[in-house]
Amino acid sequence: MTTRRLLLGALAAAGLSSSLSGCFTLAATGMVVGALSISDRRTTGAQADDQAIEIKAFNRYRDRFKGDAAVTPSVTSYNRIALVTGFVPDEQTKAEVGRIASQIENVRQVINEVFVGVPASLATYGKDVVLTTRVKTAMLDAKDLNGNLIKVVSESGTVYLMGMVVPREADRASEIAARVPGVRRVIRAFEMITEAQAKALESAAKDGKSLPDVRGQATGAPPSATPALPATPATPSGVQVTPVR
Repeated sequence: MTTRRLLLGALAAAGLSSSLSGCFTLAATGMVVGALSISDRRTTGAQADDQAIEIKAFNRYRDRFKGDAAVTPSVTSYNRIALVTGFVPDEQTKAEVGRIASQIENVRQVINEVFVGVPASLATYGKDVVLTTRVKTAMLDAKDLNGNLIKVVSESGTVYLMGMVVPREADRASEIAARVPGVRRVIRAFEMITEAQAKALESAAKDGKSLPDVRGQATGAPPSATPALPATPATPSGVQVTPVR
């Protein structure tokens, strides 16, 4: 993990926060169930675990690869499911990066979406920051989707969507992301839950109770369903690809 990637990650977070600050008032009117709608379906414990997983992944990659500019993995964790993105020089390193993530405490599943090839340029990382902001803003503006439930990650024009969602939410979020200019691919890395589970979470949040620890099912698709990108391995089982319109 390079210092450049860490800096860009911080800029991405800051940029997304500042870019979206003006649209929350508008987006609030577009929530599925209004102002009382749940903003995060994870328990507080899961949220804390996700933060710890991301920090531990950063530290372990840094220690293992010691600033190697050709190896730039990054982990985004959601409900203890670790999505690994970035670049590595070969398939062997990609497998190792995945193993390192899988050995982190509390990780339930690893989705290894690391690209095999030359790391993206600084300009590309900057474009990804903007792309993430645009996709997230589009979801917050949607009147038929609670955009707060969707985690958006961008890597070289590929947009990854994470979150605990029901099928209709997954379909709508994917459709919105696929229509944003600049998006090359949309990868669904959702944890699918049932309508009954979603209602139980909404009810607990409305009543001020602790959220139940819900476990869903990861989306899945055969590798053949994934269109190829230059210098990019086929998308593994565990994600789905939405065609970009």
